[in-house]
Amino acid sequence: MKNLIFLILFCFSTNIYAQSEIDSIYISPRKQKLINDPLTPSKAAFYSSVIPGLGQVYTRRYWMIPIVYGGLGASAYYYNFNNKEMNKYRTAYKRRLAGYFDDEYIDIIPENEKLLEGMKFHRRYKDFSFIFLVGTYVLNIIDANVGAHLLQFNVSEDLSFSPYIESDYFDFSQSAGIKFKINLD
Repeated sequence: MKNLIFLILFCFSTNIYAQSEIDSIYISPRKQKLINDPLTPSKAAFYSSVIPGLGQVYTRRYWMIPIVYGGLGASAYYYNFNNKEMNKYRTAYKRRLAGYFDDEYIDIIPENEKLLEGMKFHRRYKDFSFIFLVGTYVLNIIDANVGAHLLQFNVSEDLSFSPYIESDYFDFSQSAGIKFKINLD
């Protein structure tokens, strides 16, 4: 127990300075302009709503573009695939009701009710794919906006972390605890 208290006191009695390397980081004039412009988040969101991924290009977060188009492309692909399969099942069902038994599912699915179940299955997943497509599009816009906001997040170079322990917290008859104080000078 003594070792644990000593370790806690030792770790929290030193000052920890964050962002000491901020002076060595070069910020391009274009990025500085984006940081200072208060309309950057709304512009990025607008650009991403017009053309998905354009807001990420505007804020120079190029690594997000394949993720955006991957999500949009996968959702669109599965929407198209399930739409085609749903139409195949529906066409086969309608042809069987009309008296034609020459569809591609005659050997695999002899019952008409199973064709309806297959059609409902693919319709449900077509709807899910559409929801994912719209969701990916909306997340693209939100990501562009939040990414632009995070560009403007300014942290002071003087950020320091210096916790201390007050002596009245060690009155074990009442309660025990540690108080942390963060100074933003």
